[in-house]
Amino acid sequence: MGYDQKPIRSSSRVKCQKLHLAFLTTCCCLVSVTLLVGCSVSSTKLSSWPWNHAAPAAAPMAGGRIGSQKLVEAADKQELKPVCDFADTRSVVCELEGDIRIHGNSSSILFAGSSPASWQMKPHPRKDDPNALSHVTQISVTSFAADGDAPRCAVSSTTPAIVFSTGGYMGNPFHDFTDVLIPLFITSFQFDGEVRFLVGDIAPWWIQKYEPILTGLSRHDIIDLNRDDVVRCFPHVIVGLRFHKEMSIDPSRTQNGLSMLDFGRFVRRSFALRRESATKLGADRDKKPRLLIIARRATRVLENVDEVARAARGLGFEVVVAEAGRKTNLTAFARLVNSCDGMMGVHGAGLANFVFLPMNTTLIQVVPLGQLDEIARVDFGAAAEDMEMKYVQYGISEEESTLIEQYPRDHAVFNDPTAITKQGWTARRSVYLLNQNVRIDVVRFRDVLIQALEFLHRE
Repeated sequence: MGYDQKPIRSSSRVKCQKLHLAFLTTCCCLVSVTLLVGCSVSSTKLSSWPWNHAAPAAAPMAGGRIGSQKLVEAADKQELKPVCDFADTRSVVCELEGDIRIHGNSSSILFAGSSPASWQMKPHPRKDDPNALSHVTQISVTSFAADGDAPRCAVSSTTPAIVFSTGGYMGNPFHDFTDVLIPLFITSFQFDGEVRFLVGDIAPWWIQKYEPILTGLSRHDIIDLNRDDVVRCFPHVIVGLRFHKEMSIDPSRTQNGLSMLDFGRFVRRSFALRRESATKLGADRDKKPRLLIIARRATRVLENVDEVARAARGLGFEVVVAEAGRKTNLTAFARLVNSCDGMMGVHGAGLANFVFLPMNTTLIQVVPLGQLDEIARVDFGAAAEDMEMKYVQYGISEEESTLIEQYPRDHAVFNDPTAITKQGWTARRSVYLLNQNVRIDVVRFRDVLIQALEFLHRE
């Protein structure tokens, strides 16, 4: 795996089980208007593009310099139509087969087709978030006639390609996994490593940080789409990433039941993590399970983390307090997480590191005030359970929130949080996520720690 044509190698390569592509039967290529989700379609009716199961066309002929080339299709060559899904609530994905030509520097993708068509899309699974999409480069996808002019191929490949962007909220661990890495796993796993990634809006540090995952999914160097000034030709291209749900996978939407259990095993093998399951305590009350407390230092800080750690130790846990920052060595931190039997922390991106935990562990999420319970469960709780972990959610009381130092107790912040929510996400985020710290009542929290301990003794 490389970045900008410089090879990067990893000893943590994983041999993935090959899956056949699970085609979408609800193809929403019935769109002939401009969409307000980062994707616009020309007046050419995409409803005329049927699903085509024919074998991929032969790889395009390699050429010398970039220029213009007259193309003549063989008479017996069946034309393959693009298949696009514009109706998914989170992502736009188009699958192209045949003669596809990509010029990254101009953000252009051309495909051979008898009918004129053109549309734009942002290949990132957060199409309903204008702020995220403002950091994503728009791609133009256009057909060209087989007997017309098209850019000459400078580099031809028989390997399929996936075009996507790491923009959006790159660097936030939750968004790195839920918006990019898990959708990339879903989209690319079928190719068994024989796929090339053409990535827009990337940063070298991001590629290095997640190199074990990227090299586990592709045997080929990454192409920096924004800086690539040659025309590359492929027989099969997927533009965009398939998204299922926050931090997780819906097995019913994959051909062979691919799940978060598979993703967990893949991640553990990619980072060479030793533990597949939590410590089996059984009836042995002398064994000390290891609990990792994610210590946030910027927002939603657990102000009495030392007191919570002492309470956990008093119940029989070995406690580790840590936080992974942008410059943290992710491989080393993944090993630390994997050495633990449980993780706890206040709602936030740091909890995304639960993907490195062994199975049968426990995730404890502390939820601040602000009607965040459902968001917390959707973001982390359901995903942890999908990985066969025990999940405990602890909603704090008003006395455990530092908001009591900022607002009178009869304020809407406490009595009517819905009123704050109605002011919009910016107001809600400012009050409840950016300006609220937590001081856990360790007496009240004791039952949660005991529950986590009992889970481990049952295994």
